[in-house]
Amino acid sequence: MNDATPPVRKGHEVIQDYLKTLDSSPGVYRMLDEQSRVLYVGKARNLRNRVSNYARPSGHSRRIERMISETVSMMFLTTRTETEALLLEQNLIKQLKPKFNVLLRDDKSFPNILVTDHAYPQIKKHRGAKKEGGSYYGPFASAGAVNRVLSQLQKGFQLRNCTDSMFETRTRPCLQHQIKRCTAPCVGKISEEDYAANVKDAQRFLSGKSTQIQETLAAQMAEASEAMEFERAAALRDRIRALTQVQTAQGINPQTVAEADIIALHLENGQACVQVFFIRANQNWGNRDFYPRVGEDVSAAEVMEAFIGQFYDQKEPPRLLLLSHGIENDDLMVQALSDKLGRKVDITVPMRGEKAELVDSATRNARESLARRMSETATQAKLLRGLAEAFDLDAPPQRIEVYDNSHIQGTNAVGAMICAGPEGFMKNQYRKFNIKGDDLTPGDDFGMMKEVLNRRLKRLLKEDPDRDKGLWPDLMLIDGGAGQISAVAEIMLDHGIDDLPFVGVAKGVDRDAGKEEFHRSGQRPFALRHNDPVLYFVQRLRDEAHRFAIGTHRAKRAKSNMKNPLDEISGVGGARKRALLAHFGSAKAVGRANLADLKAVDGVSESLAERIYAFFHEKG
Repeated sequence: MNDATPPVRKGHEVIQDYLKTLDSSPGVYRMLDEQSRVLYVGKARNLRNRVSNYARPSGHSRRIERMISETVSMMFLTTRTETEALLLEQNLIKQLKPKFNVLLRDDKSFPNILVTDHAYPQIKKHRGAKKEGGSYYGPFASAGAVNRVLSQLQKGFQLRNCTDSMFETRTRPCLQHQIKRCTAPCVGKISEEDYAANVKDAQRFLSGKSTQIQETLAAQMAEASEAMEFERAAALRDRIRALTQVQTAQGINPQTVAEADIIALHLENGQACVQVFFIRANQNWGNRDFYPRVGEDVSAAEVMEAFIGQFYDQKEPPRLLLLSHGIENDDLMVQALSDKLGRKVDITVPMRGEKAELVDSATRNARESLARRMSETATQAKLLRGLAEAFDLDAPPQRIEVYDNSHIQGTNAVGAMICAGPEGFMKNQYRKFNIKGDDLTPGDDFGMMKEVLNRRLKRLLKEDPDRDKGLWPDLMLIDGGAGQISAVAEIMLDHGIDDLPFVGVAKGVDRDAGKEEFHRSGQRPFALRHNDPVLYFVQRLRDEAHRFAIGTHRAKRAKSNMKNPLDEISGVGGARKRALLAHFGSAKAVGRANLADLKAVDGVSESLAERIYAFFHEKG
């Protein structure tokens, strides 16, 4: 009797079978491999016609041939319209990350400037979904671009940047007022009408009416000089200078393009760079480069269409997209983006004039950025090979995780993990760990490292038990020496993991960079040559982990320092908190006050005074 398992049917024959049940509806199809992993997600105006193309035995590119040869089964979802199919396709690609699709790997949101809805509006950076209330301006290419503009706007218009809760509890002007970056509306240094006028000017500037504002300010400065109001004239001069600096930092601002995203693509050797410039209110709000995952034989039209669909999946599109390359289904994309925005969106490939010059500039940036990245990737690959040789790894690591802790005498303790790979630092994989161990001795670095690694390994075992999702590291670098390595080895043993390389990176006896010692479990410490490029590479990894840990710790400490105990007391709102702080001077003084003094505060009832008193004294 023959018990041999029959071979799994793959490729054209399997795809041919599905044609019997398909009709001409629009929809989305998925191609799956032997382990039911999604190989490819595609959309179709006509599912039967589209799938029949894959059933042909020839006439495909190498990428499509490989995809067909691995296909064991298919899945289908029909939609009412072609536009719905396009949107569903991009959602599934981002969710499933099929290996044969063009994939946008960096899909972070972009920051905006928000002028809040308040009697005395706050101006601040905002990232994420837009909420009702307030006015939004952007998007900006980076947080740095927003911060530069905000800094100059505060010099120019002196709008507050403090939170509403801080604004409500101020009893005297803060440092921002002293350095002439805020008019101190919190303590009545400016009327509501005058502050509103400053807000209106700032909004007009952000809306692209900068020339008109500067002309008005110049006229006001001249009037102040003639009236010998030299202090006011100097303030107006500083405001004009600040606004000019914003415009200079923006570079070239187009005259004929009020609102657009300029998207340029450069393909080379199976790699791609997409450069996006953000134009709003005739102003250049910066640019950002992206490196989508593509194959060797993917067309520019396919890359561009996939990028646009995934890029605007969670972002609001502008009225106009200026592209370096056309896309196949531009009518569907226009319809999808117009529906999303609620007004007409145009997509065009300009051939002449200022718009074509803008696209050419973006294309040049894409080409230069890709050249730099390819050079850096080649260098990174060489360093990873050196790292594998230095630490006796089986192959160059594709994912390196580096761990560090930060605290001050055990307070506000945090752990940090950074991640690096063939393309450099993988910042979307960085992780923070708030140290929770109540039984830890303050400053117990070994205990902290054990807690961090224990939590990390538990998550890996839960989320990727088969190690087929790319989440497991090929190498762990631990900031520390023999003690930390012993702690890590104990955690590995507890979880039954014996094949995950980990190395401790310890400063030498003089704690000088360049004299690092490397520790591995069960082996003697060793060092690398002081001029070894691999040593510099490890130092960069360790320094990045240290930077990330310190930044996380400082943020936690700042948040802790900003807490006001009065906020935790039920019944103490903004007005009563101001009254208590005005009466006693500080939250600490409120905590020391006796019951009679608390009752004497305006607006504090007898029951609330008892509650406040009980809060501080029971807590102590």
